[in-house]
Amino acid sequence: MKQHTRNTVGFLVLLGLLAVMFYVNVNSGSVHLSIVQVFHLLGNGNDGSLEGNILWKIRLPRLLGTAVMGGGLSIAGFLLQTFFKNPIAGPFVLGISSGSRLFVGFFMLVSSPFFAGLYSPYTIFAAAFVGALAAMGLVLLVSGKVRNLSMLLVIGMMIGYICDAGTNFMVTFAENNQLRNFTLWSMGSFSGITWATLGASTLIILPTSLLVLTLSKPLSAYLLGENYAKSMGVNVKRFRVILVILSSILSACVTAFAGPVSFVGIAVPHITRMLFKTSRPEVLIPATFLSGSVFCLLSDLIARTAFAPVELTISTVTSVLGAPVVIWLMIKRKREQA
Repeated sequence: MKQHTRNTVGFLVLLGLLAVMFYVNVNSGSVHLSIVQVFHLLGNGNDGSLEGNILWKIRLPRLLGTAVMGGGLSIAGFLLQTFFKNPIAGPFVLGISSGSRLFVGFFMLVSSPFFAGLYSPYTIFAAAFVGALAAMGLVLLVSGKVRNLSMLLVIGMMIGYICDAGTNFMVTFAENNQLRNFTLWSMGSFSGITWATLGASTLIILPTSLLVLTLSKPLSAYLLGENYAKSMGVNVKRFRVILVILSSILSACVTAFAGPVSFVGIAVPHITRMLFKTSRPEVLIPATFLSGSVFCLLSDLIARTAFAPVELTISTVTSVLGAPVVIWLMIKRKREQA
């Protein structure tokens, strides 16, 4: 009963924070929109006024996209931490984001003249997904030979550095018009989200997240150990492949549409566990999604308003907010081992 009450309060707090973040993000900017104006424009659609265009063409797709992508990236981090049984595992640390960046860079900088007619949000996602799978595949290839989890994280970072080196090599020889688009994308920002990219990301992230939720029972068994999962009828090898694919889809989708975003996948799952004090996936999965949405909406708000009219990159803010959580985890783990 105590845990049930904590879960209920936790979800109510997250939903309340999400509502507050929606309201503050809609009203933050050079043009103030009152709550009456917002509901009027939501009910009647874009009336062509300045306020209507700002709400419907800029702020609404951006805040909805930020919420969806923040939730998806957090779920990706949760899956990777479950897969590696390591609290510091995440798309950015393991080089998955760098792999996506490498393949998107190849698509935008090298092959764009040959595939100019195929340029769309879905083709960028496809390139990011292939890159994420390639990077994750290398990490898995090494994981079979390296049992030390700390060493595995170092190897993941080295793979990330190799991917970054390949990206920088392409940047060196890219043309100026290609380089400008790629540089803006690689800095990481939710500012470029449109209704088209929102639709594409939602179509990918929400069904994938729901699929992750349906895996709650095998995830619970897997958390108790591979032998226990096998005794419960879980095909561990196939289940590990499913975890890799789902986490790669989620992280690649966010990287494709918003650029590389750091620390969200690491910090948010732990913040959620601290809030709910449970390891049950059926609770943590939706809670992690909501926490990621709130975290990214807060980060995007700070990025837009802290030094307005100059906008910070989203990773600048998520690093400042997320890095202390990772440092705390490292210190806590060191004390537990001691």
